This record gives sequence, structure tokens and C-alpha cells, in this order.
Amino acid sequence: MIEKENFHIFNYIKKEEYTASMDGMRYMLKKKDGNGGTVLEVIIWPEPCCFAKTPEEKKSRKEFAFSPEGVMEAADWLNGQYRDQKEMWEQAKRRAAADG
Repeated sequence: MIEKENFHIFNYIKKEEYTASMDGMRYMLKKKDGNGGTVLEVIIWPEPCCFAKTPEEKKSRKEFAFSPEGVMEAADWLNGQYRDQKEMWEQAKRRAAADG
């Protein structure tokens, strides 16, 4: 799980995409400019593939305010997605280890 008290990545996201993984669940946080202004886009997908090699239908996306508070809301969402789909992430982790 993401420990919000240690998840201070907002300044990083201002310039670069942030990617990480959590026991079978890969995720990306990035700045996204659109018609409504700048937002924080969060994308999750199962291991083992990188973002570019994962089919779109296996990805889930959500947008948040582009702010430090938005990053904290994103962390809550990521933790919730991990809990809610834990079996899928565990299966992805096992497949990745078997493909090793």
C-alpha cells in the first residue's frame, strides 16, 4: 500500500511521469493538459508488461486535481484499486514471476 505520509511526488510530476508498482499493479501519475486545464492523470495496469506494451483494455484511468491534494486523493484511489482487485494483481504478479 502507498503510505501517504511518504508520497511527496507532486514536484516530480510537474516535470516527469511517475511510474511505480505495487505487488502486481503497475501505475503511472502524470500531468495532463486539456481543454479544462491541467489535471493529474492516474493509470493502472497489471504486470508484467510496461505501459507501452500493455493493451488499452487492460488499463484503468482516473483524473484528479493537479495539486498536492490531488496526489493524496490519487494515493487513496490507488490503494482502493489495489484492495478491490487484489486477486487480479496477485495473479499478475505470479504470471510475471513465472515468465521471469
